[in-house]
Amino acid sequence: MVDIFDNWIKNDRHQRLFEKAERIAKEAKAQVSKTDPEAVFSHRTLKVIKQEKYPSLTLSAAYGGEDLSLYEFLLLQEKIAEGDGSVALSIGWHLGIMKELKEDNLWSKNDFDRLAKEVAEEQKVVNRAATEPATGSPTRGGIPETKAVRNGDCYIITGRKSFTSMADHLDYYIVSAYVEDLDEVGWFLIDRHHPGLTVDKTWDTLGMRGTESDDLVLDRVEVDLNDLVERKSKEKPAPKGWLLHIPACYLGIATAARNDAIEFAQNFQPNSLDTPIAEVGHIQDKIGEMEWKLLQAHSFMYTVARKWDEEPDQRKHMGAELAAVKLAVTNTAAEVVDLAMRIAGGRGLSKQYPFEKYYRDVRAGLHNPPMDDAVVNMLAKRALSE
Repeated sequence: MVDIFDNWIKNDRHQRLFEKAERIAKEAKAQVSKTDPEAVFSHRTLKVIKQEKYPSLTLSAAYGGEDLSLYEFLLLQEKIAEGDGSVALSIGWHLGIMKELKEDNLWSKNDFDRLAKEVAEEQKVVNRAATEPATGSPTRGGIPETKAVRNGDCYIITGRKSFTSMADHLDYYIVSAYVEDLDEVGWFLIDRHHPGLTVDKTWDTLGMRGTESDDLVLDRVEVDLNDLVERKSKEKPAPKGWLLHIPACYLGIATAARNDAIEFAQNFQPNSLDTPIAEVGHIQDKIGEMEWKLLQAHSFMYTVARKWDEEPDQRKHMGAELAAVKLAVTNTAAEVVDLAMRIAGGRGLSKQYPFEKYYRDVRAGLHNPPMDDAVVNMLAKRALSE
């Protein structure tokens, strides 16, 4: 079987970094029998992630990182997702956030330095807690119901955040809140051990169960004034290349489904045939369709990633391209997994095989931002603009 990743590993550095992702993917896959049914993130997988110093890879060399390019970031994330999409998506938020903070200077140098130092030296893990039950995705522009109220030299924060991936395993949360005295949205860096912080075990979804994206509950959490590390810009948000870790994740799931479908076809031989089903015409048609769909998706995603890396002056104009990648790749990934299910037939529905998990997991990509309708609307307005 041809390894799809051979086309995208271009040099020795890529290979060295890729081997880190391979080891994480192997451990993640080994834990799926527990993490998927129980909707938990594996402590053992997180241990391997930290042993590989994966959390610090997007930091610059000055902080002890590898200064991953976007292309490299997506390559590693896709490989981890081949092992388990839930692990890739979860840790991808951390790496992407650290990459964004480093490149876009969203925080003061002192605030970034104190977090980056702990990530580099202790492999601490962070995620933003932004989504809320009432507001939905923050990309839709809703104001957080979580409130930060000034009380002398501190803030008191109360609220609930949903979809907090790895909630019970994070070292820090970056929590969005409406800051009353400033009349604007701000972000607070909060240590997981802060009094008043609890995790409500609400995560019980069809797919991506291993992200353990439970609710984060803040009950009068008292933080220092200097924990307000970021304030929402009034300018139009700049394109965020690192969010391509989302389509990379679902493309990795599709690649895993492709690999298992080909292996299944080469080894399954019903007694009505003299050969494995890989020799049957309509099965070969489905394999060929998977191949050209994956070739298109990979080419589109990695070409845009290279443009982001090699033409930084163009990044401010790349919002539509990035959004189109997300739409195209996540939808293609779902189509590829569907083809894999058709190759496996009824056995694909059995939990004895991995196909039904791929089928459940890949659908979550359609609900990660940006949503299809928003992307299509953006592209239409762009085409119609003078």
